[in-house]
Amino acid sequence: MTNEDGTKFLDATGGAAVSCLGHGNEQVAQIIKDQMDQISYCHSAFFSTQVAEDLAKLLVDSTEGKLSKVFITSSEAALKLARQFFLELPTPQTERTRFIARLPSYHGTTLGALSVGGHVQRREPFKPLLSKNVSHVSPCYAYRGKRDSESNAEYVARLSAELDAEFQRVGPETVCAFIAEPVVGAALGCVPAVPGYFRAMKAVCEKHGALLILDEIMSGMGRSGTLHAWEQEDVVPDIQTIAKGLGGGYAPVSAVLINDSIVQTMDKGTGQFRHGQTYQGHPVSCAAAFAVQKTIQEQSLLENVRTMGAYLETQLKQRFASHPHGRYSRERIVLGDKATKEPFDPKDRLSYRIQEKGLEPEHGVSLYGCSGTVDGVKGDHLMLAPPNIVSEEEIDIIVATLGNVLKEVFASL
Repeated sequence: MTNEDGTKFLDATGGAAVSCLGHGNEQVAQIIKDQMDQISYCHSAFFSTQVAEDLAKLLVDSTEGKLSKVFITSSEAALKLARQFFLELPTPQTERTRFIARLPSYHGTTLGALSVGGHVQRREPFKPLLSKNVSHVSPCYAYRGKRDSESNAEYVARLSAELDAEFQRVGPETVCAFIAEPVVGAALGCVPAVPGYFRAMKAVCEKHGALLILDEIMSGMGRSGTLHAWEQEDVVPDIQTIAKGLGGGYAPVSAVLINDSIVQTMDKGTGQFRHGQTYQGHPVSCAAAFAVQKTIQEQSLLENVRTMGAYLETQLKQRFASHPHGRYSRERIVLGDKATKEPFDPKDRLSYRIQEKGLEPEHGVSLYGCSGTVDGVKGDHLMLAPPNIVSEEEIDIIVATLGNVLKEVFASL
């Protein structure tokens, strides 16, 4: 990328982990233009478009039919859908009005999404407006949450018991769904769950008749090496949300995928989802998303994600494994005292200083700095989210430049 004064930047984050094909893909741009020439807008309450149907089929097929319907929509549609599902049952369960989520977590900034989210700083100004029908349990964050004496299985069992206890506390008959990110993004910084976690959480949901919603806004659409993050353990959600890499930034687009049980229930009920937005199913956005996903398929870019992801992890390990203030993992660095796990003082604004330093002309790299990793306020981390098309040479530049940036910032503390 080049700014107005001619300074060039290597986009190591794809914006907010969005630009999976990089910038300026001419083929995608042409398909978008062609769609605008054909039809640029129609309201999906009145008409469908071929490109919306094509995108929906592509997405359903990508799950091998495990999720069978798609809404090209946004905001808190998944939450509304979960609630409506229970109203559409032959014997409506009207008392199901609650959601259980995790703290920290992040699910968006509209009031419904912010209510289930557990991002302290983003929630704080709006707390009086947020739903009281939400409670939170611990995330699966082995670095800070797993006890030294625990195995992964024991850690999962403890978190499973915590979720079960929360169902019991609020009344299992009142809960619509448990919502979680397969890989926690901005709130923790690319943190995956330990093996077996989501299978155990789904079992708790099924025990109490609640739904499992997986938020793959950031981790899905190939970002974690498979098109859907849940594929890696084959724990199929009842509802899945996707965005970011869906359209790769070429147009705003997001979607909700739904399992067949919900679809059949609603078809036998009112036959409609009582949710609508002016721009849902927008033809141009659908064209962009379809073009991006076809490009990923045709160029076998998921294989490159896996290969380059492993290479990035190796390079981060070689460069930062002995760094006194950084704990690396694939696509992120957690900043603090490695020996004690003590974070830096929030007043230092460390991650943002690093981000700002990276943008200086002598470095020219875009980094994704976040804070609140420990308790919502304390804790800094950096995320890297290069595009699916990234090369070894570009990763070498990113890692080397990051090393130089960290050296300068820590020298100034």
